[in-house]
Amino acid sequence: MNSRQVEIWVGIFVAAGAAALFMLAMKVSNLSTYSNDEGYLVTAKFEDASGLKVRSPVAMAGVRLGRVVDIKFDNETLEAVVTMSIEGQYDTLPKDTSASIYTAGLLGEKYIGLEPGGDDKSLKHGDRIKLTQGSMVLEKLIGQFVSKFMTEGDGDKGDKGDKK
Repeated sequence: MNSRQVEIWVGIFVAAGAAALFMLAMKVSNLSTYSNDEGYLVTAKFEDASGLKVRSPVAMAGVRLGRVVDIKFDNETLEAVVTMSIEGQYDTLPKDTSASIYTAGLLGEKYIGLEPGGDDKSLKHGDRIKLTQGSMVLEKLIGQFVSKFMTEGDGDKGDKGDKK
């Protein structure tokens, strides 16, 4: 092989490597070059949407049904309003489906998990999911535990002091 052919093959190899890195970066960042615009939008209000981001997955039974497309704050109800895009093939979700914000793993990304209801009617474009459970924030849980522990500890000391 002459040096010109070697340079061409090296160039092809470098271009293939760059394309592979680009695809890996898209996969890791939850972005995709192909967007499925077919489907329908539903909203849900959450008291706490901490950690949830646009493009976070929406899943049911471990299967991704769609993505979060918008997160806004409602000034009247003081809640987060999350808009989700559900793929069109999943058009039989019951109208009384519930939505909860979960964490993938201990410190993983947040996602919305859907639980089916028993209604015969299905969710349609523009519907709102009424049954929701907000995000569990580790700091809040620790704070509640410490607060409860401290108040119980103070109560025990008071009781022992009264018995003397």
